[in-house]
Amino acid sequence: MRKLLLLGITVVWLSSCGNRTGFSQEDGDTLHLKYSTLLSIVRHDGYTEVNIRNPWKEGMLLHSYILVPKDGEIPEQLPHGSIIRTPVERAAVFTTVHCSLLNTLGHGGNIVAVADLKYIKIPFVQEQVRKGKIADCGNGMSPVVEKIMDVKPDIIMLSPFENSGGYGKLEDIDIPLVECAEYMESSPLARAEWMKFYGMLFGEEVQADSLFAVVDNNYQQLKSLARDAGEGRSVLIDKMVGSVWYVPGGKSTIGQMVQDAGGLYPWADDEHSGSLSLPFETVLEKGGSAEVWLYRYSSDHLQTYQELLSEYRGYRQLQPFADRTVYGCNVEKTLFYEESPFRPDWLLSDFIQILHPDKKPQSPLRYYQKLNE
Repeated sequence: MRKLLLLGITVVWLSSCGNRTGFSQEDGDTLHLKYSTLLSIVRHDGYTEVNIRNPWKEGMLLHSYILVPKDGEIPEQLPHGSIIRTPVERAAVFTTVHCSLLNTLGHGGNIVAVADLKYIKIPFVQEQVRKGKIADCGNGMSPVVEKIMDVKPDIIMLSPFENSGGYGKLEDIDIPLVECAEYMESSPLARAEWMKFYGMLFGEEVQADSLFAVVDNNYQQLKSLARDAGEGRSVLIDKMVGSVWYVPGGKSTIGQMVQDAGGLYPWADDEHSGSLSLPFETVLEKGGSAEVWLYRYSSDHLQTYQELLSEYRGYRQLQPFADRTVYGCNVEKTLFYEESPFRPDWLLSDFIQILHPDKKPQSPLRYYQKLNE
């Protein structure tokens, strides 16, 4: 279920402003973003305007935010958008990755409510929930709105999904919904660059900029290392979930990362930035002869080949299964979901080591581990 919620996302909830077009940037100072194609940030006198492009509807906006400092007056004339007074002091956060980022920025204490607690493996958050200092609002798809209202958050941070019919009662409680759509960016660094926006929300713009500069520099150095290593191995990503295989699209952050690591990806020419829902037969035909297979799973122990085969007998037809070149990422034992979206440099290091086995590793594998017999 965790994989369905956190990996197999190919759709986006439409916000109330999802059909707007255009970007109000005149008479402002546009913030230069190196990689993001979905964010637009413009500073004006007394406020900052943040627009999020809808990645599924060309020329449309997913949401607009107007950030107004708490120590200033709200300007009389503002463009349309959700007004957020900054810095945010109280936040309801529905995703483990954003809880992790806030913790990294030193603002874990600003989290007052969470959803899908069982997926949040951050000790600080779990402890604060046990102490009653963070409210557990239940399922992120249908949270207990009354609990959210009781803790009075300034914002609600959540990931958007397409065709869900909206956010239900959350849209009626007059709390700005921050739609965290960075997972639909087409490159790992573009996704990570959203930390600048989140830093602005919590008054940590300088710290977020500094952290991103470190990530960017590390990533570029690793990318150069992979380029010098030459062509890497071909790779198959993830595995069956129910009756389908969610394959990262060629323009997804994972697809881009395989390319940056010098690997060969069967769906490299695909234009999707989300995932493709494919039957096993299609995956077998297109990617069954890959030299290595990387997938994520959830277990209290390192999975074996026999356990993998017990999940789906068809796996024995895959070349990397026969060659025993399968690497699993146990999301219960690693912080893959918590770290890798905003630290793609750490994940790229794993990819390079696995796809270039002759290259001397600079650091141990952080997320993936070769399967046991």
